[in-house]
Amino acid sequence: MRVAIIGGGAAGFFAAIHVKENYPKAQVTIFDKSKKILAKVKISGGGRCNVTNGCGSISDLSKAYPRGEKKLRKAFGHFHNRDTMNWFEERGVPLVTQEDNCVFPISQNSQSIIDCFLSEAKRLGVEIIIQKGIEFIEPQDDQSIKIHFKEGSARFDKVIVATGGSPKKSGLEWLMDLGHKIEDPVPSLFTFNMPEEAVTELMGIVVPETITKIEGTKLISDGPLLITHWGMSGPSILKLSAFGARILSETDYRFNVLVNWVNIRNNAIVEEELTKIIQEHGQKQVASIRPYFIPDRLWQFLIIKGGLDPTRKWTEIGKKGINKIVQLLTQDVYRVNGKTTFKEEFVTCGGVSLDSIDFKTMESKACPNLYFAGEVMDVDGITGGYNFQAAWTTAFIAAQLKTNNQ
Repeated sequence: MRVAIIGGGAAGFFAAIHVKENYPKAQVTIFDKSKKILAKVKISGGGRCNVTNGCGSISDLSKAYPRGEKKLRKAFGHFHNRDTMNWFEERGVPLVTQEDNCVFPISQNSQSIIDCFLSEAKRLGVEIIIQKGIEFIEPQDDQSIKIHFKEGSARFDKVIVATGGSPKKSGLEWLMDLGHKIEDPVPSLFTFNMPEEAVTELMGIVVPETITKIEGTKLISDGPLLITHWGMSGPSILKLSAFGARILSETDYRFNVLVNWVNIRNNAIVEEELTKIIQEHGQKQVASIRPYFIPDRLWQFLIIKGGLDPTRKWTEIGKKGINKIVQLLTQDVYRVNGKTTFKEEFVTCGGVSLDSIDFKTMESKACPNLYFAGEVMDVDGITGGYNFQAAWTTAFIAAQLKTNNQ
């Protein structure tokens, strides 16, 4: 059996290794159009490679995917995050789980993951051919698949497409020509640019627990927020960008974000806290007592933004002042005008529609013996190791190379 893996990234290597383990006599070849294989693995997680997320259940795991949640919940029953951790550790890559559940190699170096893949591929006899771009795929009458390269062509019994996300729909035309439905690709996992907002002067401040919303939508997120020199980032913002990928694309990335700096949804509770401050510290200046211990520089900024005098005593701000502070702490408004890619990582919302794929096998519904793995499909997760987990799981299933008839 001749098997071609198109794409030398995370999903491609994981699929190739498992095909060879499942079918030792198969001839398995990875084709990649670039000079560098596993390039995204190399830079991911700031060069440390966040291989998966250590959350405790399949239900929690699947909720991290704005696209593909229901399909992946079933798929994780075959290969989930604990399986990922066991797989790497059994192959000599010890892992560590951080407090935020992000899982990294103990080496804190993505090269450990790359070396593991290259070692396994070599041990199993997987062939790797670089700088070999695909022009198009041609299904044959005998259900084999002919791959046309920029130079020459070759036939294969099975093909797994693991080319990763494409920034443009045109990059997926060769799959659309086979009858696959393509969901328009748009960016996911990006930070918010705020060129007109003075909050950027607070760059470097991290607020550990926030709630963020996109004004005029039902989009809501929570978690740490990082103020940057261009706007806002951090898990709370990145989750919003992922779940709102299509909606925010339609606004041309011009919208308002509402920030709750204290992670308390009930304004009455915040008002009670301010009243308590007045009772206990009424003679102190507003600038000197920070509600909920929010960062000092941020508190000073919010006071000025709200038009309050930092030198006034708490007893002097009155009901109007209390209401203003409650609003600033729970529903602070910022204008977003543009986006920035998160670090060097590129994640897309969109790709081959899940309607075109039998998710039990990852086989194409349009082209027998053609399978998919990873981000080439309309599946993507929030930051925290989830996108790699989807790659490992879908590659593991695709590598079974079975159809429902078998």
